[in-house]
Amino acid sequence: MPLSSPLLAMRNIDKRFLGAHALAAATLEVEPAEVMGLVGQNGAGKSTLIKVLTGAHRKDAGNIVFWGKEIEFE
Repeated sequence: MPLSSPLLAMRNIDKRFLGAHALAAATLEVEPAEVMGLVGQNGAGKSTLIKVLTGAHRKDAGNIVFWGKEIEFE
């Protein structure tokens, strides 16, 4: 993996719940050895983004790449 590649990349993540757009083209990139914090107002989508990352929620669109390999949850 090239040194310029992020450890984790979540790009253009969409998630809807009963028509409500919880995430719209959300993007997050984390470099190796980087410490990242998610902050924002209630309802901003922080928990939803992490639940998509861990597979607790299925994303409606976008991709997740970890260590250069795209991952998909069943």
